[in-house]
Amino acid sequence: MAHDPLAAVSAFATPQTRPIPGRADQVRNAAGGYVFGKDLWRKLEDFLILGTTGGTYYVTEDRLTADNAGVLFQAIAENGPRVVELLTAVSTARPPRAPKQRPALFALAACYAKGDADTRQAAKLALAKVARTTDHLAQFFGYYKNLGGKATARGTAPVAGRSMRTALGSWFLTGSPDDVAFKACKARRRKTPQGEAFDLRDVLRIAHPAADDEQRGTLFGWIAGNVADERAREALPAVHRFLTAKAVTSADEAVRVVTESRVPWEFLPDAMLREPEVWEALVDTIGMTALLRNLARMTRIGALTPMGDATRRAVARLTDREALLKARVHPMDAWLAMRVYASGKARPNPRADLQTWRPVPAVLDALEETYELSFGAVEPSGRRLLVAVDSSGSMSWGHVHAGGSPLGTPYEIGCAMAVMLARIERGDVHVIDVDTEVHASKVTPRTNLREIASWRPSGGGTDLSLPFTWASRKRLHVDGTVVFTDNETWAGRSHPAQAMEAYRREINPRVRVVVAAMTAAGYSIGDPKDDGVLNVAGLDASLPLVVNGFIRP
Repeated sequence: MAHDPLAAVSAFATPQTRPIPGRADQVRNAAGGYVFGKDLWRKLEDFLILGTTGGTYYVTEDRLTADNAGVLFQAIAENGPRVVELLTAVSTARPPRAPKQRPALFALAACYAKGDADTRQAAKLALAKVARTTDHLAQFFGYYKNLGGKATARGTAPVAGRSMRTALGSWFLTGSPDDVAFKACKARRRKTPQGEAFDLRDVLRIAHPAADDEQRGTLFGWIAGNVADERAREALPAVHRFLTAKAVTSADEAVRVVTESRVPWEFLPDAMLREPEVWEALVDTIGMTALLRNLARMTRIGALTPMGDATRRAVARLTDREALLKARVHPMDAWLAMRVYASGKARPNPRADLQTWRPVPAVLDALEETYELSFGAVEPSGRRLLVAVDSSGSMSWGHVHAGGSPLGTPYEIGCAMAVMLARIERGDVHVIDVDTEVHASKVTPRTNLREIASWRPSGGGTDLSLPFTWASRKRLHVDGTVVFTDNETWAGRSHPAQAMEAYRREINPRVRVVVAAMTAAGYSIGDPKDDGVLNVAGLDASLPLVVNGFIRP
């Protein structure tokens, strides 16, 4: 009998180099396999969370940036107010969903520059929520100049119509006058993404907001230079503390105002923040989150040294269980702090010089204990999970960054998250590595997070149908499967969605699947029409809780 090529067409086992028959929503990924194209809004959400820094194994940073900018402008044209709603939700989520605020600020600037009247109205109401600091406002302003400004002999200039002036003014009118004064005192001047000077005084003159009470009027006058320091000091406690700090001329005076007057560290002159003894005093007074973020700085200038007194006190705070729980430090926050500190280097922005430091072993040990203690308030789902970490060659390329420090490859990030899930679920987790075969993972609930940095993926191609076919073959009954991947699958003889459906038919019809993307590539192995599949993206600090909540039903 002659071979019938049509007999090879199957909706149940289709090679990943071909689309599933009847599914017009599949697209070809950068590795040549077919996956599910994410819809416009999911692509936009991925961009807002992940950004495009560093690109991917297959796609350059410039190409990824251009692709995601195109997605953003398409979404604005389709439904601008919805874009504003989404970027605001991502920006203001607690715990944070995005490691950087810049994608949301760029999207907000694009809404102003390219949106219709309703979009600009929504953006106007969102500006003060998304651009919460002077640095955020400077970034927004710089992006807006590029997208909605006008060409001049010296470059570009902003076009500040009534809507923009009102939006900028809202930044000065949101919160109590003293709250706004605190933000202004923390940072009056910043740089835009283009490296241009940005001063709140200039913004105030552009916006010209009307003060709603005498105290706020005093603040506006002081920022503009029309109200004397003494009058502002009397009306605004934040200004009083700021001027007290700015009058400091020696490290001894700085230590005194920090310890006696509890002046915030952000108010101190920059010169004082380069003095080790000042940071030795601040170790006891700054908030827990600020302590975690400034460990590298303290080490770089010599405030934290091996066997030093400040190191001992910092370690005591980092290992104080009650203080950590009160500050709601998440395990992911602790892990990020440890990886940044252990990296020994950072470049906060492309224009800055590379900063380096030699990590103090006692601080690294304390951060590991911070990580351990931060699990105290996290409850397990009570469900059995299979966690699959994509260990193909593309997962070893490039580094995920936070605060300008390299955290590790996508494979390392996936393994670290797998450790967290294993720890949270207390033994009801099995972890595997996947390329074109299934490999035993080194991950256990007690994995030392330092070990992961030395791990390397097995390499080779990618077949993400394997977690499901392997579980079916092993007759492994799980309630949920979590896959950490860049979605560049191509090597399987069936699609992941087909293999998952087979697992449901044979083992557990109610299994749920979470696909955690390490890059903003715009597609996923997860079927968007399947209510039992959740597509998430990036270094979301709440990911373990998201998985917990999705798998629990």
